[in-house]
Formats: sequence, structure tokens, C-alpha cells
Amino acid sequence: MSSAFYIVLMALFILGCQGQYPTTPPPSPRHPPRPAFPYLKGHLLPRRPPNNPGPLSNRNLVIFIAQELKRNITSDPKNYTGSWVGNNYCLYKGFYCDTVPDKNITGLAGIDFNGARFRGNLNFYRFVRFLPDIAIFHANSNNFSGLIRPNINKLRYFYEIDLSNNGFQGGFPVSIIGAIQLTFVDVRFNTYNGRVPPRVFDIQTDVLFINNNQFTQRIPSAFGNTTARYITLANNKFIGSIPQSIGQTWKTLTEVLFLNNRLTGCLPYEIGFLQRATVFDAGLNILTGPIPQSFACLKNLQLLSLAHNQFYGRIPDSLCRLPNAYNFTLSYNYFNSIGPYCRRLVRIRKLDVRRNCIPGFPGQRPASECTGFYSIPRSCPRAGSYNVITCPNPAASLSRSQVTALQDMAPAPAPLTYKALVEPPR
Repeated sequence: MSSAFYIVLMALFILGCQGQYPTTPPPSPRHPPRPAFPYLKGHLLPRRPPNNPGPLSNRNLVIFIAQELKRNITSDPKNYTGSWVGNNYCLYKGFYCDTVPDKNITGLAGIDFNGARFRGNLNFYRFVRFLPDIAIFHANSNNFSGLIRPNINKLRYFYEIDLSNNGFQGGFPVSIIGAIQLTFVDVRFNTYNGRVPPRVFDIQTDVLFINNNQFTQRIPSAFGNTTARYITLANNKFIGSIPQSIGQTWKTLTEVLFLNNRLTGCLPYEIGFLQRATVFDAGLNILTGPIPQSFACLKNLQLLSLAHNQFYGRIPDSLCRLPNAYNFTLSYNYFNSIGPYCRRLVRIRKLDVRRNCIPGFPGQRPASECTGFYSIPRSCPRAGSYNVITCPNPAASLSRSQVTALQDMAPAPAPLTYKALVEPPR
């Protein structure tokens, strides 16, 4: 048969695959609009100085619970509680005041105990439920614990919660799901365990950090419902595959970390819909299969890690033509072929392919190890999806000079999610 016949046959195969697998982004889930914060009708007074706040909202209530917390703190190395005296809680260290919008007087808007390193019997919910005007509660690296009750949704301005690096245990604190104003959720570095309820991904948050716990079972398919821009699921014990529903997050998802879990299976081609993604890390799992051709559509991708898995086959050269490629790590897999654009990225140290099975490259696996791996037949479900291109103008359409110029000008990334993997001292 002629080579032309094979070309036509391959073209028909690819077209058939693309007919079977959608090439346009799936509809994002519809969420009810966040309820508006209650505001005063009329002129809102500006913030007053802490030493002259005027009338204080819920003065007696805030002072009562502050003094109760003070009694329960057995260690205060930075002397926060030394300032918790008098009737003006705006002068208490770690307490921040602002105008309460629906009262037009000064109230307690924020708590920042980050790094205070308190010790004692510190019940978060007992404390926060006495702060009806609170908007922000940051208390990482302390010893808060206890259950979070459903009534937390009565805190009408509450939109940021950081309970990372504390002493919380048990299942995921589902009651925070009721706090529907939340835009920042951080519960990393605790000992939460068990499954993550699907409803967690219905929280209309911008940040969802749940890394470094003991979460298990599968990542729910409801992952596709999330509105978060930054998600860290790293350093848990998740199993199963990355949900195909990830494609539904294409309007918002910017950085996502799946690394160091127990994920298996093949990469869904729907990852290629993530046109805003700058960071994608699924390293240190048991994932396998080829890299989908749809990765050529990740036009903003700067950092990619698929290291320490069982991926195989040819590294798509279209991946290495992405204009913002800065650090792609594919080491410790079983890739056996590489194209000219990827060779260039290796040469300029933007692509790491150590410990693979690529002939002629230094630092590869022993030939016997590669032979043993490839002697076992391997395949992925939805095999045709790996040839699907999910965008009209993939990176493969760029000329060599365009790719070179854009990659040389690519700015150094400044990812936010990797900072969430650093455990603060307690």
C-alpha cells in the first residue's frame, strides 16, 4: 500500500476520534451568585484609627471571648495576649478593626494569629462564633482544634479562613461549606483524614488548599464544579485517576498540584481545555499512559511536572513548542522517543528527561529495565482521545522562530501553590 493511503487512513482516524471526543470546552457548572454582603444604605464612614475607634460593635461579646481565649492559652511566646487589656479591642495584638458595613460603626473585621504559636486548649469554633462581624480569620501554626459547627454560616461577612498547621483531626470540616461567602479556604498541615466530600468543590472559593493531610479515596468527579484558581491536593493519599471533569474548570483553574498521592490511571485529554493553567503538577504518583496531544493547547503553561510516574511512549513535540515553557519535568518515567523541539528544551535546561528510556540520551534507565517495562502490553481507556486537539490554534502551529523567540522571552514564573507546601514552624 502507498504512503498516501496511510496518511489518508490516519487523517480519517483522527477525525473520527475528534468527532467522538468534544474539542470545545465543556460548559462550566452554574453556581448561584454569592449573596451580597449586607451594606448600609447611604454614606459609609471611613475606617477610624485603632486608638480612636468610636463606638465598638459587640464590644462586650468580643472582649468576653478574647479573655476566655487568653485564659486557655498556656504558651504565648510572642506575647500577643499581653496587649489584650482594656475596653478597646482594636488595640489587641492580632485583632484588626474596620467599619461594619451594615452598622456604620467600628467592629472586629479580622483576626491574624499567623505564626503566633499559641499552646493550650484552643477551640476555634467556640472562639469565632462570638465574633459576629468577622470577615477574615488567619491562625496558621497554632494549636487550635475542635469541631467546626454548621452555625458558622451565620457569620455574614466571613470570606477567608486559614486553619493550616494546627491540631485539627477527623474528617473534612464540612461545616465550612455552609460559609458560602468564602473565597479563601486553607486547612493544610492538619491530620484530617477520610474522603473529601464532593460538596467541597461547590464552595465558590478562589483558593482551596487541602494539602498535607491524610485524605484518602478518589478525588470526586465534582472536582469539575470548583471555581478555584489555585488548588493544592498534594501530599495526601488520594487514589484513582484525575477526574475527566477537570475540563469544566477551564475558565478559572490556574495552578493545580496533585503531586505525591497514590493516583493511578491515564491522564484525561480534558486537561487540554485548561487555557488559563500556568502550573500543573502530578508528580510522584503511579500515573501511566502517553501524554495527550491536547497538552499542546496549554498556551499559558509555565511549570509542568509528571516526574516519578510510569508514563511512556513519545514525548509530544507539540508540548515542547508551548510559548511559555519554563520548567517541564518528565524525569523518572519510561518515555522512549523525543523530537527536535523537546531536544532544544533539554539543551537549554527547560526540560528534564533523566531516567527514561530515550536512546542516546545520558542519564537514562538501564536497557534491561526499559525492555522489561515495554515487554508488558499497556493501554489506556478512550485510546482515541490521546490524538484529540482541544483548541483551534495549538502550539504546533507556531513556526520554529516564533517558538524560540517566545520561549526565550518567557518570564520566570512566580507560582503561589508551591508556597503552600512549605510547613511553617509550630
